[in-house]
Amino acid sequence: MISANAALLGTYDYGEVARSVLIAIAASYAALDLAGRVTAARGRVRLAWLSAGAVAMGIGIWAMHFKGMVAFHLPVPVEYHWPTVLASVLVAILASAVALYVTSRQKMSRVEAVTGSVIMGAGIAGMHYIGMAAMRLPAITQYSPLLVTCSILLAILFSLIALLMAFGLREEIRWTVPRRLGSATVMGAAISAMHYTGMAAESFIPTLPPVLSHAVSISPVANNGIVIATLIVLVAAITTSSVDRRTSAEVQRRAEETLHEARDKLAHVTRAQAMGELAAAIAHEVNQPLAAIVTNGNFCLRELAGGGRNLEILREAIAEIVNDGTRAGAVISRIRTLLMKGAPERTEVDINEVIQEVGRFLHKELTKNRVSLGFDLAPDLQRVPGDRVQLQQVVLNLISNGIDAMRTVKERPRKILIKSARHPDGVLVQVQDSGPGIDPGQEDRIFEPFFTTKPESLGMGLSIARSIVESHGGRLWAVARSNGALFEFTLPADN
Repeated sequence: MISANAALLGTYDYGEVARSVLIAIAASYAALDLAGRVTAARGRVRLAWLSAGAVAMGIGIWAMHFKGMVAFHLPVPVEYHWPTVLASVLVAILASAVALYVTSRQKMSRVEAVTGSVIMGAGIAGMHYIGMAAMRLPAITQYSPLLVTCSILLAILFSLIALLMAFGLREEIRWTVPRRLGSATVMGAAISAMHYTGMAAESFIPTLPPVLSHAVSISPVANNGIVIATLIVLVAAITTSSVDRRTSAEVQRRAEETLHEARDKLAHVTRAQAMGELAAAIAHEVNQPLAAIVTNGNFCLRELAGGGRNLEILREAIAEIVNDGTRAGAVISRIRTLLMKGAPERTEVDINEVIQEVGRFLHKELTKNRVSLGFDLAPDLQRVPGDRVQLQQVVLNLISNGIDAMRTVKERPRKILIKSARHPDGVLVQVQDSGPGIDPGQEDRIFEPFFTTKPESLGMGLSIARSIVESHGGRLWAVARSNGALFEFTLPADN
């Protein structure tokens, strides 16, 4: 057995080491940046970003490791078996693809995070030791089992940290330059620590000259070329991601403006349509009883002018006047039926999704009015049969009503909290604001058509909302409170 004292002594070029760490930081920055783009993309665009991101990120991580290997100088000539080097590159790309896929999902459970970090860490460790196996030199490589185990555990641990960072920073609105650089520096330092721990696990014992088939030497020009090519790839990936992000932001913004305009126009058309239907209903239903009242009234006047001896006929005419007056008074309560005429298309609807969609629709309106929107949504609610758009309109009207009610609130935070829960009648939804509240005695009156406490309002929003809920077989009501308004509605759910 050869003594350990015969091991070759190597030294590090610390300039090369520093450059390898900088490459690791740049690769980590690109990984964090690309995770956001993969998350934001859909369909084939998502696949394209995932593939391109894995290639760029994998090349960056591999380049850091290879640069660290080249920074280690031995007192014997060293060449590299290029097919094995290529295999290490492919392993790095595969590990990067797993990382981007896990961090770009809508949710990441603990099991998924741990599984992803094990796969990614094993990939990085495999890339490192495959890369070391590509070395061709007149020596054999021996490994310290303890340090090899430490390097693999570090790779898994640092992969978990990287996945959590990338997942937490993937949302576009949470990006800031200091957070990017700080997180990339932590990840880059972690990757470097794993690499140099793996390097410390290896010792080289002199032996016969190596087989140099398919082996190449790395000249200073090639060494610098690897750095330049890697940086070009990473900079291109980051630049493309940045341009795409700005373009997407300008598009998702114009789309919001278009949506806002369309929503305003739709609201105006809805009000106009409601007014037209109200006018038609009133003209049709109120004119008839009023005409009958006028006719019977004129008859009574003529009878009284002639002496009014036939009291039975007068009694009948007066009774008809009363009936027609009652009929005219019932018109308002029947307007809701006219507004909801026709059977809407019903599907199985997740009310929590409806609530969250409306919250996204009103994001700009909430921000403009400095209103925070909170959710307390019960998981695993039964689905309700209904018209998704109409139910969105109900939630939208209630939130908009709360925003309007809090415009004058200055002494306390403006908040709206939406809750959902199971209910004996099916599903219960609560919308609570921190406005001035509802005056006692007006809990039912506020749902009447045209009733409003705001001069600029038509007073139709709550009336339409109640009509929609009742057409779905549910109930909508208000609770008078001194510390804000509370609206509740129930919807029957499928068993």
